[in-house]
Amino acid sequence: MDLETEAMLQEARESIEAARTYRRELQQRLKGLHLARQQIKDSAALTRDVLEQHFSDLKGTLKKLLDERLVTLLQEVDAIEQQSIKPLDECQKLIEHGVGTADELVREGESAIHGVTWEDSDKLCSFTKKALHIQLDSLPEVPSLVDVPSLSAQLDDSLLAIVKNQIFNHGTVASQPPVQIEELVEKPGGILVRWCKVDEDFIPQDYRLQCRKSTASHFEDVYVGSDTEFTVLHIDPNVDYQFRVCARGDGRQEWSPWSVPQIGCSTLVPHEWTPGLEGYSLSSRRNIALRNDSQAAGVLYSKAPTYYCGQTLTFRIEAIGQPARKDSIGVCVEKQNGCDSLQRDKAVCVSTNGVVFVNGKEMTNQLPAFTSGSSVTFDMEAVNLGPSNNNEGGNLKLRVTISSNNREVVFDWVLDQCCESLYFGCSFPNPGWKVLVF
Repeated sequence: MDLETEAMLQEARESIEAARTYRRELQQRLKGLHLARQQIKDSAALTRDVLEQHFSDLKGTLKKLLDERLVTLLQEVDAIEQQSIKPLDECQKLIEHGVGTADELVREGESAIHGVTWEDSDKLCSFTKKALHIQLDSLPEVPSLVDVPSLSAQLDDSLLAIVKNQIFNHGTVASQPPVQIEELVEKPGGILVRWCKVDEDFIPQDYRLQCRKSTASHFEDVYVGSDTEFTVLHIDPNVDYQFRVCARGDGRQEWSPWSVPQIGCSTLVPHEWTPGLEGYSLSSRRNIALRNDSQAAGVLYSKAPTYYCGQTLTFRIEAIGQPARKDSIGVCVEKQNGCDSLQRDKAVCVSTNGVVFVNGKEMTNQLPAFTSGSSVTFDMEAVNLGPSNNNEGGNLKLRVTISSNNREVVFDWVLDQCCESLYFGCSFPNPGWKVLVF
């Protein structure tokens, strides 16, 4: 086979491979289109179900309320009617009794005067006395029509107009939720979730973030507040989690629709404190350390050098104790079990009073003193890597940024050796201090 044929063969093979790659890309895009179409159809079907159920519930509730109001008004009519009729019934009984008495008197009188003679004078006298005793000139009072109730119903026709206007403006349909998740950043033992609003007319008051394992059936609240990012902790490594967020408009009580769920996963090894050190009690995940009442002293280190340059290491003070001069929270190149503080060589730390130490030397710039709930973050990036006269492996300069309570200190930390990762640690001579690391 000549060179020209070989070249053409090679070109044909490359064209075939390019066509295969092109086909895979097109198939991937078809898959994306299918997912997009399915999302539209599924969300539309769900929205229809929500609308139908809501308005069905609304109609049922309105009918129930109207029926209850009608019963109440009818009961008021019954009560007024019975209360007003009662004195008329009593008056009627009195008049009917008087009519009966008068009928009886008329019959007696007619009998007395019928064929009367002088011998019947006693009978006439008795009738006359009886008539005088009955007081035929006394008549009971009968109320006039204007003095008795005339029931009526006062119904405001404007209610229908008000309800009609409210119904016509009740509910909205949106093509997109007002907020969406824009970024998921893996952290050691956690995932940083960032979100943003996509509806310019929507004014958020609070956000609500939920999370669930991909194998779980229900979402759970992990954050409610005004921030637009949150680090979800206690994340198992190499496990998929779903996240969704919604918002509550300013002055509103109801939450907005949920954002499109996003799947995140952390492949980073979780930060853990070293177990078994007397003087410190650890949580079940070993990311929280509590200085107990033991008299033992020393530095509590991380289980492994799990902090890498380019990451953010965060310590959150969950509880505070009595400050001491040897207090320290920070990072170091290696463990030195004989030390009682990170205020030493090959370490960078912050004391609980805000003093920053680099290789054991106190810096001029300080951070605010620690309080319960304070967070201290360490960010490091390599500035340069050059040869060293004293170390064949070369030296390393790190640009260190330590932040706490909206204050930060920035400096360069020169190490006489290259190291891919660092240990973290803390020391508290006094009990009560409780630190979460992530």
